[in-house]
Amino acid sequence: MPSRTTDTRPPRHRARKRFGQNFLRDPGVISRIVRAIAPRPGQRLVEIGPGQGALTEPLVEATDGVLEVIELDRDLIPGLRVQFFNHPEFVIHEGDALTLDFAALRGDGEPLRVVGNLPYNISTPLIFHLLESRAAIADMHFMLQKEVVDRLAATPGSTDWGRLSIMAQYHCRVTALFTVPPEAFTPRPKVDSAIVRLEPHAELPHPATDEALFADMVREAFNQRRKTLRNNLKGRLSGEALEALGIDPSRRPQTLSVAELVAITNYLAGEAS
Repeated sequence: MPSRTTDTRPPRHRARKRFGQNFLRDPGVISRIVRAIAPRPGQRLVEIGPGQGALTEPLVEATDGVLEVIELDRDLIPGLRVQFFNHPEFVIHEGDALTLDFAALRGDGEPLRVVGNLPYNISTPLIFHLLESRAAIADMHFMLQKEVVDRLAATPGSTDWGRLSIMAQYHCRVTALFTVPPEAFTPRPKVDSAIVRLEPHAELPHPATDEALFADMVREAFNQRRKTLRNNLKGRLSGEALEALGIDPSRRPQTLSVAELVAITNYLAGEAS
């Protein structure tokens, strides 16, 4: 899990494979991430996986000591408490971000700005979990495996376009920012990483009348992505209905835009009502 230390600090903790830990070391990369986040005093920042605190430190400085972090590895928590002992508004939540209720964490306060160096092994389910609490979140900045960022920011028709792309872009504006090479970490991961920004839409550009149906339809379509829509949606939607929506039934799911997938869902929802 890309967590953090600086070039001048000796390692204080052995990275654990079960937590997907790879500690970010490059000061230039850290500075670039902080500039992309642009934290300000008075904002509710939440960092997932602070690790050894290399990114945490400049975030604390930028927010006048107000920062909440979520750390699963309990062996890292004593070091974080010592490192930030003189910041009384620095809060550590010990536990798994996958099970944390981010809406409850926000409470009646300002929307959360969520940042983190996400473990590669849980990044996709964690993003889906955060999307469930999108109303509580102002924006998200994550370090992820570059392959995942490519999927998040993909466009219809590309090989990376799929369920993750669609669900993220349905709920958020997605911006791929920059790539981070393996040598920025210790131990070095075997793949490139990248920074992505996700900003939940204040108003959905293409709202589905039944979001549960939309999610089910997208999942089902991409489980059979090689089939044409005529065959993929057989029993749900006729070729004639697709043509009425302005969609060629011979197309495949990976060519459909979010707007077109929403149009199909809304048609199905109307048929069912």
